[in-house]
Amino acid sequence: MEMKIYRGRPENPEGRLEKEIKSYDLLDSLGIDYIRVDHEPTATIEACLEVEKLLETKICKNLFLTTANKSQFYLYFVEGDKKFKTAYVSKQAGCSRLSFAGEEYLSELLNLTPGSVTVLGLMYDSENRVRLLIDEDILKQEYVGMHPCINTSSIRIKTKDLTEKLLPAMGHDYIIIKSNNS
Repeated sequence: MEMKIYRGRPENPEGRLEKEIKSYDLLDSLGIDYIRVDHEPTATIEACLEVEKLLETKICKNLFLTTANKSQFYLYFVEGDKKFKTAYVSKQAGCSRLSFAGEEYLSELLNLTPGSVTVLGLMYDSENRVRLLIDEDILKQEYVGMHPCINTSSIRIKTKDLTEKLLPAMGHDYIIIKSNNS
């Protein structure tokens, strides 16, 4: 599949999942400009490298995490090349040691599947059961890249639009996680 850049939503929604279309509906309703690349499924950050080049921004990874007793859930939005250091992130989040949450919770709370995890899934978390953690280095970038709730498309939006428009519209705030580059 040859990849190319599109401005905005697909002209023809046929064959696309409802949750992908809802992502574009939300962005459009908030007046958030975005560019899009359609591609083969990308379940890993390594598979996103070509997409990153086209979008001219890093595709960030989104780790869906939980505490041991499964009472608290977190979405950690971090640059793709950074390692997840559970003790370091857990301490800053103010919770017990975090580990990966099961896909049943991912589906129930964010309406997402593994490989398609994205901040846009927070639109399905109306009860605010998932806390967003954002690595501070992401907030220093002009743009962020993410999936629109499916891993066969990627979009780029302004970081400022993420923090000032998108997250407030979804009823979520965030905790900044200081980078640990060691």
